Amino acid sequence: MKTTKPSACGLLVIALASSVLAQSPGRGQFADRLADLIEEESRPQPVALEHLAPLTDADFFGYPERVHLGRLLFHDKILSGNMNIACATCHHSLTGTTDWLSLSIGEGGFGLGPARDTGFGPTLIPERVPRNAPAVFNLGALQIDRMFHDGRVQVDPAQPSGFLNPAGDALPVGFEHVLEVQAMFPVTAGTEMAGQAGENTIADAAALNNLAGPGGVWEQLADRLRAIPEYVDLFIEAFDDIDDASDITYAHAAKAIGSFEAIAWRFDDSPFDRVLRGDDRAMSRAARRGMNLFYGRAGCADCHAGVLQTDQEFHSIGMPQIGPGKGDNIFGFADGLDDFGRERVTGDGKQRYRFRTPTLRNVALTGPWGHDGAYNTLEGVVRHHLNPYEALENYDTSQAVLPAAAGITDDFLCHNDPARRAEIMASVDLAVPLNVSDDDLADLLAFLESLTDFRAVTHLRDDVPNTVPSGLPVGD
Repeated sequence: MKTTKPSACGLLVIALASSVLAQSPGRGQFADRLADLIEEESRPQPVALEHLAPLTDADFFGYPERVHLGRLLFHDKILSGNMNIACATCHHSLTGTTDWLSLSIGEGGFGLGPARDTGFGPTLIPERVPRNAPAVFNLGALQIDRMFHDGRVQVDPAQPSGFLNPAGDALPVGFEHVLEVQAMFPVTAGTEMAGQAGENTIADAAALNNLAGPGGVWEQLADRLRAIPEYVDLFIEAFDDIDDASDITYAHAAKAIGSFEAIAWRFDDSPFDRVLRGDDRAMSRAARRGMNLFYGRAGCADCHAGVLQTDQEFHSIGMPQIGPGKGDNIFGFADGLDDFGRERVTGDGKQRYRFRTPTLRNVALTGPWGHDGAYNTLEGVVRHHLNPYEALENYDTSQAVLPAAAGITDDFLCHNDPARRAEIMASVDLAVPLNVSDDDLADLLAFLESLTDFRAVTHLRDDVPNTVPSGLPVGD
């Protein structure tokens, strides 16, 4: 690995410290501290860091004039079929822009985060949401070009809309960023926001995959918004192409939500960011050692590359498969409990069990981790990366955060089957096992903690409005 030389200041520290140590009769506290300084200053930094430019305003998407409208829409249950769940339910600012559950409890549940209830009687949820709710921090970066764990929303100039997406040619044109496009689709999913067929007309349209046509999901949601005078005024203020209620489309709502997420949830003032901007004291020694490992010998940056720690590609890391799955089955099974990941988008069997590399910004705040939230500790998911074969075979199901749900018995059926575990193991594309000591692991975890911008803890409470124009309750 190529390295850089210690700084001139570092050489001076080394010289002075060596002189003091040479004259010191014992290894007292002062001598130990100087030894630490020698170690810190003489340790070369990976050349990779020289190519990581700090993030600036020019690196992010978003229209400030749309943020207020987007914030209200994001927290308004008017966008769900039964008007009982909002985008914020599963991506709340108080739970790290996710919900701190392995698998979300979507439409029909009650409460927020790990306290969310699975419903009862006629409102009992039929199943959990099949995948973990992704965090949204810094996803407004212009370099982010795909969304969802399987990348089913992705920049693609060959498409009429400019984006690969589940609606195909039915997606309206005019979107500028994948955050905007992504906001078009949770409202169409029965377990997430639409509800079950027979419960409301939006759910009925979603069940028929009628998204953009007359009476489709997006048109019905636009009708709801057009009927609320306060929203009409806000849309007119936020968009130049809206003069009255009839001009409002759900695409406008998705664009406003995208700008809210991009601007309100931009947090790029972590200790790591400060180091990139020249503050060498911003990170602890342990975090700096962990950074060297991350971008060097441990090979983490092979996938978690760049300033946002993601190559945005798709990899199989042998994550335990828990929950209801996505309807996929390996040979000999018909229960739909598997999740084939990227293969579901491309149809390429070589991409089975591959999922998008997530950004690691504020990663300490965004557990559980994995495409299905299989791990509830950061150490647990990092250890999994070190030897996924062993970790998959010995997975402790108590790591999953899955509130009890009457009638749901399939949480671990897929994982508990040896044949299915073997299929997942055979797909792993990590270079393992890695030779990482417990001390190295502690340093890696310190580095991951240094990716936290603490404004994400102290400022996000202000993102939750007290009321929304629909008059529906904001709280869950």
